[in-house]
Amino acid sequence: MPQSAEKILDHAPLFREPEYRQMLAEKKLNFECPHPDQIVTDQGEYTKTWEYREKNLAREALVVNPAKACQPLGAVFAAAGFERTMSFVHGSQGCVAYYRSHLSRHFKEPSSAVSSSMTEDAAVFGGLKNMIDGLANTYTLYDPKMIAVSTTCMAEVIGDDLHSFIENAKGQGSVPADFDVPFAHTPAFVGSHVDGYDGMVKGILENFWKGKERKEVAGSINIIPGFDGFCVGNNRELKRLLDVMGVSYAFIQDASDQFDTPSDGMYRMYDGGTKIEDVKAALNAEATLSLQHYSTRKTLEFCQEFGQVTASFHYPLGLKATDEFLMKVSEISGKEIPGTIGLERGRLVDAIADSQAWLHGKKYAIYGDPDFVYAVARFVMETGGEPMHCLATNGTSAWEAEMKELLASSPFGKDAQVWSGKDLWAMRSLLFTEPVDLLIGNSYGKYLERDTGTPLIRLTFPIFDRHHHHRFPLMGYQGGLRVLTTILDKIFDKLDRETSKVGVTDYSYDLTR
Repeated sequence: MPQSAEKILDHAPLFREPEYRQMLAEKKLNFECPHPDQIVTDQGEYTKTWEYREKNLAREALVVNPAKACQPLGAVFAAAGFERTMSFVHGSQGCVAYYRSHLSRHFKEPSSAVSSSMTEDAAVFGGLKNMIDGLANTYTLYDPKMIAVSTTCMAEVIGDDLHSFIENAKGQGSVPADFDVPFAHTPAFVGSHVDGYDGMVKGILENFWKGKERKEVAGSINIIPGFDGFCVGNNRELKRLLDVMGVSYAFIQDASDQFDTPSDGMYRMYDGGTKIEDVKAALNAEATLSLQHYSTRKTLEFCQEFGQVTASFHYPLGLKATDEFLMKVSEISGKEIPGTIGLERGRLVDAIADSQAWLHGKKYAIYGDPDFVYAVARFVMETGGEPMHCLATNGTSAWEAEMKELLASSPFGKDAQVWSGKDLWAMRSLLFTEPVDLLIGNSYGKYLERDTGTPLIRLTFPIFDRHHHHRFPLMGYQGGLRVLTTILDKIFDKLDRETSKVGVTDYSYDLTR
């Protein structure tokens, strides 16, 4: 065998060794009962056809690789954005392991969350005892300032009532009576992670605002980022812009420090996050602005009930989207947009113009959360690109209508197609039958890249197979510049691969482009 103490191989080269290749071939032959290779090849070719595409897009009873996650994941992420808050998921341990690993693999940081560890007996008799013991353990062991409770499928199917369970737990001394335990019902079998995020942020605001009297502070603004795998870079960039403008603001649910802790010899279970006192004071803000509409619909309705001005954006990425956000902030705060920010905008315009020859007419397929797809499609059209396929598994009919209106506003969107509720297996059919130049999404698109040959650009959660992308912004003019550069790098990398043979595919010895 090739593996020894003197020769340690990573798993990738290890399984290419002759011994492993033979072992895997024998396993396939003796245990998988495979069809003949020609039948497999023929069926694979059939799945690339228009006939199969029509059957694939008509599919209703099966979902294959959806571009979304479940509600509790969004709730766990939301809780991570508040000061010393432990996420408590009322359900089984396996569910929580999924949420923690998903966040940890993307951010390359520990993701703390606990579970009420429901098992078969709790599924029959209810999880009240698990809640009582679990809250007591969480409060004692992890010293949080707040425990944010969400649910999984099991707790929702049997109908556990979080409000009554938490009151019972407080009554039995699990946590002090005045300790903050906000909650959100987040059934994993409906909606997606953006709904879970929305429910948890609303639940936390409700915990602190309900029954309180509002005393408006003119010009002050709450910013809710939404579910954002690039929160580390985006939140810091947006704070920089707001600080330059001199705006009075509070970030509600700021996970930028929690998922970017330094290595300095000190372990931080909690770091950063919106301070509890700031959450309380946020009731008095004149306005609450959301950076992602579909992540915060219920939360914004709740803020409106208290008399706040509200507005939402579709992930302010690129020129017009950033313009709209900053102009709204300026309108509410009364602060002018300074010339230094205008210079940043001009530099992004200049960069787009410098690269126009390589960007114009490029065709894209985009998938992800509704606000992300909207933002990227908009930016692509600003560069002269054509967003041919826009897919959001968790997209609604309202999102689809908004997308079609956006695409109709530009000649670059005239041939675009919008797909709400479809998955990445549907995207595969679209890429084979109507190929594009570039695919934009998350790490799960790498299988589409391998299968269809469409180069993948990773710009949204989750990104498992690349490191540190989330530390850099996508939002704002600086973020737009980074996205622009990322797109161009992928275009030039592809061109280099296609022109690598001197005198055969490379006649001009391209060094300058």
